[in-house]
Amino acid sequence: MLKLLADENLHGDIVRGLRRRFTAIDLERVQDVGLSGREDDVILEWAARESRILLTHDVRTITRFACDRVQEGLPMPGALEIPRWLPIGQAIEEIVLCVFAGLESDFEGKIIYLPLTA
Repeated sequence: MLKLLADENLHGDIVRGLRRRFTAIDLERVQDVGLSGREDDVILEWAARESRILLTHDVRTITRFACDRVQEGLPMPGALEIPRWLPIGQAIEEIVLCVFAGLESDFEGKIIYLPLTA
C-alpha cells in the first residue's frame, strides 16, 4: 500500500474519512510530523525522504515546487492535487482508487489532478 502525507490545508473530513474507511491506511498529517507552517519545498523534501505521496488542495504552489524537484533530478514521490470543489466523498473514493490500485512507480515524479475522470 502507498504511503501518504496530508498537507496542512487538506480538508480534515477527507483525512477522517480515509482513516475511518481504511484503518490500515498509512497516512500521516503534516501537523503530526512537525511540519506545520513550513514551506512547501520543506514538506516535499520530507515526503521524498519518507517516500510519501502528498495529498493537497494547494494547486498553486505545490505544483511549482514539485516540478522544480523533478527538473533538478530530486526525488518526488508524487502529489495528488484535490480541488476544494470536489465533494468530500468523491475525493475519498478517488484517493482510495489511487492508493489501492497504484504502485509507487505510477506516482514518482508526477502530479495527478483529481478527479481522475472528467
